[in-house]
Amino acid sequence: MQKLIFNAGLCFLFLLLSSFECSKKSTAPPPAAIQASAYAPATPVLKGLTANPVLRVAVSIPSGNSEQQYKKIICTLNADAISNIQKIDVYLTGGEPFSIANPVTSVNPSAASFDLAVNLNLKPGIHFIWFSIVLKSDATIDNKIELRCTKLIDNANKELLVKQDNSVYAKRTGVAIRKAGDDNFNTYRIPGIATTDKGTLLSVYDIRYNNSADLPGNIDVGLSRSTDSGRSWQPMKVIMDMGAPHENNGVGDPSILFDPVTKKIWVAALWSKGNRSIAGSLPGISPDTTGQFVLVSSNDDGLTWSAPYTITPQVKNPAWHLFFNGPGSGIAMQDGKLVFAAQYWNETKMPYSTIIYSDDHGTNWKGKVNGPKSNTTESQVVETEPGTLMLNMRDNRGSFRSVATTTNLGTTWTEHSTSYNALPDPVCMASIIKAKVMVNGMMKDVLFFSNPNTKSGRYNITIKASLDLGQTWLPANQLLIDERQCYGYSSLTKIDDNTIGLLYEGSKDLYFVKVSVNEIIK
Repeated sequence: MQKLIFNAGLCFLFLLLSSFECSKKSTAPPPAAIQASAYAPATPVLKGLTANPVLRVAVSIPSGNSEQQYKKIICTLNADAISNIQKIDVYLTGGEPFSIANPVTSVNPSAASFDLAVNLNLKPGIHFIWFSIVLKSDATIDNKIELRCTKLIDNANKELLVKQDNSVYAKRTGVAIRKAGDDNFNTYRIPGIATTDKGTLLSVYDIRYNNSADLPGNIDVGLSRSTDSGRSWQPMKVIMDMGAPHENNGVGDPSILFDPVTKKIWVAALWSKGNRSIAGSLPGISPDTTGQFVLVSSNDDGLTWSAPYTITPQVKNPAWHLFFNGPGSGIAMQDGKLVFAAQYWNETKMPYSTIIYSDDHGTNWKGKVNGPKSNTTESQVVETEPGTLMLNMRDNRGSFRSVATTTNLGTTWTEHSTSYNALPDPVCMASIIKAKVMVNGMMKDVLFFSNPNTKSGRYNITIKASLDLGQTWLPANQLLIDERQCYGYSSLTKIDDNTIGLLYEGSKDLYFVKVSVNEIIK
């Protein structure tokens, strides 16, 4: 009898434990927490664009949660930006990148703190809420815009806090000077910019009428002019047009130079009569056989321009296949000489960066100067010390810029210590200028450099500064301007003692921003 009772007890205990184990296995774990985090891409806010994505909020809803319904988004905006914003658009995407395909709402903010009424039904997964800004046509580009999203409110009035990461939320503003489709033209490319003694900004570029392709094709050189430090730009002018047949008589790849002595402005470009650009140009001098190094000039601060004319007989070695300028900007040396960077494709069609110069303020030009390094093309030139020219070159080997100096106007060249090791480059055009600017309360000569700061791929448009005239480029003295994929060309100019201007390519567009020197130099 006792044995039976004992056995019965064991059975009861076994059943109890079995029941406990079964209940543990059948209990599902609670769903993971829903999270929201903000990220601000490194991009400016540009007048003239209908979409400027400045903020992305990622909402992560782990599996096991029910569909989340949000009715309100809480945002803040810096006070200086309110008067410049036409509207803020909100979009929803299920992934990257930014897209305007699924609009959520729009608002014209009138206060630093504001709510957005929304109707978001978000299933488990990751969702991206994008905030895009449209600026007023008369917005200033002197102030930054800082937009933040702090909370999402669901239909039960429960708050979902948005985690703020370490990205830069304060966005600089600028202008889309030319956009694809403006005046019904396909593409605007190859920027060059200069500042005159009156403070006028003159930007030059390719007008590519039908497509984005390089010469040969229907391409003219256009100019945009600003008399208020880039805040607004006058209607575009065509300053180089080689006439009919337009489809096979293009001119492009401009470079601009201001002569501080004569106050004359020069623009150089490549004229391709027929197929006489890189692929089809031949040895010789005539426009019928070889691409032409052509110039125009202005004596009235860029209001009117001369007819284009060729200087190819003056500057090209007839044995070379092609000779033309490096796009961007030229310089005036301290002794008055005018210098354009250039490139030639020699007897075997090997490219070399080089220079041309004038010692009589543009009446005559001297070239036929051998370059310092093979397989280099688009270059820019600066005068580091009186009489010393530094040539910064696009190198087709990839990964870095090549650099050389000359003290005798290109008769001989010396490879610089920073050549092919200091300035990453994805085989792209770049810009370098010397500017006397305010650094730590003192005026100082500084080299500024801009390009896509990568070894592969055209993105991360960056400005760098060298405080020792190109001997070193310290990582601290650089500023990321635009992280987006782009065509990658850029051109720098000094606006005033405290400000640098940057004209650079988007994709078929040309953008202008002003950058404080103290943002670049730490």
